[in-house]
Amino acid sequence: MPLTLPHIAENPHLLTALITTRDGEKLVIRPLEAADAPQLGEFLSALSPRTRHLSIFPSYDLVAAHDMCDAIAKYDKLRFVVENSASPRRIIGLIEFSFAIMESDIARYAANNIALDPATDCRFGPTLADDYQSKGIGTLVAPFILDVARKFGKSRIILWGGVLVDNPRAIRYYEKIGFKALGQFTTSDNFAAMDMILTL
Repeated sequence: MPLTLPHIAENPHLLTALITTRDGEKLVIRPLEAADAPQLGEFLSALSPRTRHLSIFPSYDLVAAHDMCDAIAKYDKLRFVVENSASPRRIIGLIEFSFAIMESDIARYAANNIALDPATDCRFGPTLADDYQSKGIGTLVAPFILDVARKFGKSRIILWGGVLVDNPRAIRYYEKIGFKALGQFTTSDNFAAMDMILTL
């Protein structure tokens, strides 16, 4: 039986994983918890202008962090943090899942002859701290991401908001882990973006 968001909130160990970077550092991936707001706020506020261009949030501060923590198990979102092994531990990554499909997504994918269905599809978006980018962490986290989608009974993953065309590094990463490129579209901020989908 697929997991539920309240079940994960009550039992975060069910979706907790340990990975080791190529530099030998241990990282923990675990569900976002209510007490994470201060550290999550620090993570968001430290993101560079370039990373903010690629990963869009309502704001990059403690307010946004509290909003994410307050939403745990209440809506359609499931968020994970990636922590490093320093003391005290620091959040160096945020992985977001949404189990709702937007009408705009449905329309764009239909134009590419793909019928999205929230029963089988989910949206996903990752963000890494600037000093942890280009270290292969996304590739190490990929099996965890795919496993989460499967455990929630999903058979396809689409990118949350697509991927900006001016982000070739991310496009190569998504292709590497199995995403297929679809059509391009223009974001609300007038940037060129691309939809991608992965079949599990």
